[in-house]
Amino acid sequence: MNIQGLKKKIEFIEIIKWIGIVSLLCLSCIASYFFYDYNFYIKKMMVFFCLAVAIGIFLITKIGKLLIIFLKESSIELRKVVWPTYQDSLNTTLIVVVVTVIVSLVLWGLDTVLLHVISFGLRL
Repeated sequence: MNIQGLKKKIEFIEIIKWIGIVSLLCLSCIASYFFYDYNFYIKKMMVFFCLAVAIGIFLITKIGKLLIIFLKESSIELRKVVWPTYQDSLNTTLIVVVVTVIVSLVLWGLDTVLLHVISFGLRL
């Protein structure tokens, strides 16, 4: 089999997978609406089953495999992060709060001064 034929076959299989995913999602919505009078738990189990199968099919598509690789690499990078200690986080938070209060007071003071200056200018 040549390369072009193989690529077309793979693309066709991917399209079939995506059609299956969309069909299952639509089926779960329609089934939830159609079986309105049925038991709540049975309806939710049907929807859950359709979603689980759709997610399973998604994970074997090309995009799903790339997502799995990305998540694995992200978890590896997450383990490499040096997280701050509790004391560092507390100090940083307190600094942010203090600076926010100071800037708020400065802006409040400027607003008050400008209000009085404009009021005085309008009285003339």
